Formats: sequence, C-alpha cells, structure tokens
Amino acid sequence: MLKFLSKVKIEFNALDPRIASCMEFLAQCNAPKAKESNPSCQVQVKRRTDDHPPQITVTFVNGVEQTYDATSTPAQNIRTMILEKGQYLETEQMFREAGEKWPVIIPDEELKQPFLGIKPKKAEEKKQ
Repeated sequence: MLKFLSKVKIEFNALDPRIASCMEFLAQCNAPKAKESNPSCQVQVKRRTDDHPPQITVTFVNGVEQTYDATSTPAQNIRTMILEKGQYLETEQMFREAGEKWPVIIPDEELKQPFLGIKPKKAEEKKQ
C-alpha cells in the first residue's frame, strides 16, 4: 500500500472513541512489509486535543492528496481505495512510458460491438 504513497498523515484525539480506524491504519503503515515497499514514505501522527474528527490524509506519489474520514470509513476500506488508486496510477504510467495517450479513449463503435465469447469445446475434442 505504501508503495503508492509519499506521505501519510493520521490525525486523532486519543480520547475520542472513534479512533479505531486510525489505529488500525497506523498499524498497517508500520507493518514491516508495508515499510519495505516504500521506505521513503513519511508516516506522521498528529495527536489532537480538540474535537476534530479522526482523519487520514495520504499523498500519492504523483502529488495528489486525498483525505478520508476515519470515523465512518474502516481502515480496510481506506486501504482498498488507496490500492485501487495506486493501480490506476501504475497503469497510467505504463501507458505514458509506452508513448500511448492517457486516458485511453475507446471509440463508441467498439463499445457497441457484441461480445462473441469463446466457443466451448465439443465433448469429442475434450477426450483427445
């Protein structure tokens, strides 16, 4: 997960009963496997003393910043969203390195073509 990020900022009040997602996400960030995937990713914890809701802000390697409400979003869902966005960024980079335009535009006539599928093998062909 951290391989797609340059910075993680976790903010919460330690007395707030809604910090479970922040704590779980922090544990995931501090896991050895996560740290090995991107040792240069900065993980910051900001302990608050006000009633500001717990939140997690991540900065992707391309500079895009995303903030997640940790009171209503489980840590696993945040992790999944980061992985999905990261895979999108990897795909974009792969296309750009290959000299292809991004985003890929699929012509409307191709989208409307019927899918013919794959013909199943006949019973006689399976036996051979």
